[in-house]
Amino acid sequence: MPYRIAGIDVHKAMLAVAVADVEVEGDWDFERRQFGATPSQLRLLTDWLVEREVEEVVMESTAQYWRPVWGALERTWQPTRRARADAGPTSGGLHLAQAQSNQGRQGRKRDFPDAERLVKRLVAHELTLSEARRDAAPLANGHAAQVSADAEWRAVAESPRGVA
Repeated sequence: MPYRIAGIDVHKAMLAVAVADVEVEGDWDFERRQFGATPSQLRLLTDWLVEREVEEVVMESTAQYWRPVWGALERTWQPTRRARADAGPTSGGLHLAQAQSNQGRQGRKRDFPDAERLVKRLVAHELTLSEARRDAAPLANGHAAQVSADAEWRAVAESPRGVA
């Protein structure tokens, strides 16, 4: 069964997305697609990732531009992947890589190669990842208030994949 991971190179108005089946032996074949950063384009992105049966997504923490992308994936793509009957423990995994851990040669910026490098380095456990902590504060009615994904961040570098 294929296990697909998507790498997203995030920019202010554009996303470069590369998807690969990491279970394949030898060279990986990346499928590439560019999306805008508008809400309608983010919906197209989440639909496309579901169609491609992507299990995990990794993106760079570039300025604040990653936040709307993270939010869209967290609201629509992640629950879809986790709700499947055959969902594994890493299904719907969202990873935020610190930009310094995904630099190419001489700091050159190349969109799709950067997205592909994110996938390769995630699989090789070579990224320094940050993790969104969703704290739930109980309300008077017993329900939990969800805090946005950007509420509390911490770098986690000590575990094998960089995620606690």
